[in-house]
Amino acid sequence: MKHLKLYRICLRTAFSQALAYRADFVMGSLITLLSNILFPLVTVLIYANGATFPGWNMWEVLLVQSVYSMSTGLASMVLSSIVWVTMDHIRGGSFETVLLKPISPLFFIMATNCDVQSISLFAGGVVMAVISACHTGVAGIGAIGSFLLLFVAGFMVLCGMDLIMAAISFKWVGNSRIPEIFDSISNFGKYPLSIFPQAVRVFAVMVIPVAMIGFFPASALLGRLDPKAYLSIIPCALFMCFGIWLYNKMILLYEGVGG
Repeated sequence: MKHLKLYRICLRTAFSQALAYRADFVMGSLITLLSNILFPLVTVLIYANGATFPGWNMWEVLLVQSVYSMSTGLASMVLSSIVWVTMDHIRGGSFETVLLKPISPLFFIMATNCDVQSISLFAGGVVMAVISACHTGVAGIGAIGSFLLLFVAGFMVLCGMDLIMAAISFKWVGNSRIPEIFDSISNFGKYPLSIFPQAVRVFAVMVIPVAMIGFFPASALLGRLDPKAYLSIIPCALFMCFGIWLYNKMILLYEGVGG
């Protein structure tokens, strides 16, 4: 309860700070949203020119991509700052100020650095998901329950990815390109898994389960989910647990400025 109260206070403070400069907040939110709607636009252009993703109509693919936007938007708001704030503290030798706080360093960084502008990306994903679902239909109440379960699992994947990237910076300070690599890997979750070769499918389901970020939750809504997909929740949970363990482990190896 203490952690929930603290997080609520920090979130309210973050919104208050953002709204102190309303024009900047609105413009930043719009830029965040517009910079992330290009790939749905590409999908519309692909289908408008007669090409398709085999076995998937345009609205089904847009549903996958809207769920992906919801997942990444929520993760950006809650988690993405962990990577860059941790890097800045290590490079400047100020991580000691975090360690002196009477609370978990990981929770402190997460709670005090919410990216409220990413709420526009989440909201845009919700709007696009509703529009896409109106064209495709939803398989039923059970499908919504499965969607929520798999959506949480996808959030676990993104959480694990951010924590691993942040943990690496304790020893590999010049790793700012690592987030770009992880972003490229996560892009596999934007598209139907069936269009990829078998090796990519195995990687996206069992190694770094990015298919859970967009494809599996959307498939659950459409009633096209393979029951075996629920097994992927296990590597998702393990991925997040490994990220938490690694981050806390690397804190013990922190040696001051420069990692």
